[in-house]
Amino acid sequence: KAFTMRHPAVPPALRGTVAALAEPCVTQHLVTLGVDTVELMPLAAWIDERHLAQHGLGNAWGYNPVTFMAPDPRLAPGGLAEVRQAVMALHEAGLRVILDVVFNHTGESDVHGATLSLRGLDNALYYRHAGRELVNDTGCGNTVALDRTASVQLAMDAMRNWVMRTGIDGFRFDLAPVMGRMASGFDVNAPLLAAIEQDPLLKDRIMIAEPWDVGPGGYQLGRFPPRWQEWNDR
Repeated sequence: KAFTMRHPAVPPALRGTVAALAEPCVTQHLVTLGVDTVELMPLAAWIDERHLAQHGLGNAWGYNPVTFMAPDPRLAPGGLAEVRQAVMALHEAGLRVILDVVFNHTGESDVHGATLSLRGLDNALYYRHAGRELVNDTGCGNTVALDRTASVQLAMDAMRNWVMRTGIDGFRFDLAPVMGRMASGFDVNAPLLAAIEQDPLLKDRIMIAEPWDVGPGGYQLGRFPPRWQEWNDR
């Protein structure tokens, strides 16, 4: 959003949108810089953390999702078709496209948060709990239980949806240890990681893990599947 908002050659009506990434002035600038891959910050629809409103603030990023499949209308008013057009333009310029995704938590936050998404569907199933308390391995108030069948299916369907409908080349996963978090701790053979590696559509896509979260044993640098890349925090 900020990049296209600040680019003086982007048409004013497109500034701050995914469609702006398809503009020749944008693709030419990126090629001139010598980059070969563009990472898109999260595009899935999100809400602001509730404390921001108290200060009259809002986020320009999408790390507080309320859905995993639908693009935020503020970024992509044209929906997935708009994203696909931008990806096609970047591909035509010789650039690969990675999408940052947030599967580790939702914007529903802690027990005092809103009911907008998974909490309303099945709070006990989709979120990890310790007794009656929400586990907070993410620092965001909740943690999606990505070792459970329904959650694995949701994340896999979301990834396939983005790949098939937009043509992206891969993913960067926010707080990725949650993807391998079992009741006993992190496991590289956890259901979601294993499913990705076996999926015909995903097994050859670029996968990049942010290899830490704030839960017990949360620093997992070097422990993701061999073909995965990792961006650490040091």
